[in-house]
Amino acid sequence: MANLHGVLPYLVSPVDADGRVRTGVLGRLADDLIAKGVHGLTPLGSTGEFAYLNAQQREAVVRTTVEAAAGRVPVVAGVASTSTSDAVVQALTWQRLGADGILAILEAYFPLSDTQVESYFRAIADAVDIPVVLYTNPQFQRSDLSLDVIARLAEHPRIQYIKDASTNTGRLMSIMNRCGDTLGVFSASAHIPAAVMLIGGVGWMAGPACLIPEESVALYEHCRAGRWDEALALQRRLWRINEAFARYNLAGCIKAGLELQGYDVGDPVPPQAALPAADRAQVARILDEVRGA
Repeated sequence: MANLHGVLPYLVSPVDADGRVRTGVLGRLADDLIAKGVHGLTPLGSTGEFAYLNAQQREAVVRTTVEAAAGRVPVVAGVASTSTSDAVVQALTWQRLGADGILAILEAYFPLSDTQVESYFRAIADAVDIPVVLYTNPQFQRSDLSLDVIARLAEHPRIQYIKDASTNTGRLMSIMNRCGDTLGVFSASAHIPAAVMLIGGVGWMAGPACLIPEESVALYEHCRAGRWDEALALQRRLWRINEAFARYNLAGCIKAGLELQGYDVGDPVPPQAALPAADRAQVARILDEVRGA
């Protein structure tokens, strides 16, 4: 099974006004990110607007990413549904297309019990032969993963990682204490990656890494080598992106930044809206400051 670690950018999903995935743009972005040193690619994460795409669009995004990666780095593809059976079909499809791992996301309309939440993730892991990354984001999800459920799921041989997008870094420490080496913990944009690496994290999955891949990889390498003074100096600079982007629609912000870098990724999928001109200008200023500092 793939050993997942390091910087895995959450890819955007470039979709034109007619609903067609701009596969050429996505493929070029994936290829460029790999050339800049990222350790994997994650299509259909939050930045990838998974909640706004239909089945055909999702499949095109995963297929394109796998083909662009061409085995050079692992592809961890997002699976998200309110239905267990649909989630299993997605996971099996992504495995068939060549994904190296699954990022498992639970969408819920009605609240679910811990037992029901656990059964959803367990069904996905039972269905595939590749590693599964649990994803939890209590800011947006109606039903979250409790520490007890996480600990039980960590005993599954294919559930090997978690990306916890809560803003509670102490919760990450609790997960590490409960699960030990059986569950690798990835940071999210809501956390400070260097801090998560310091307490034992394995890397981070985040949209901003699409815009600053080289800087993100340098930060990871500083952390891995224990060069904490250099890591924290770089982290303080890069954190300005997270602070600023928290004010905007994430997909809109990352897409605007990529457009500024020459990628014709288009606007967010409606009913989301593109950033107004003033906000795009602010994104440009922030990127210039961070990359030019």
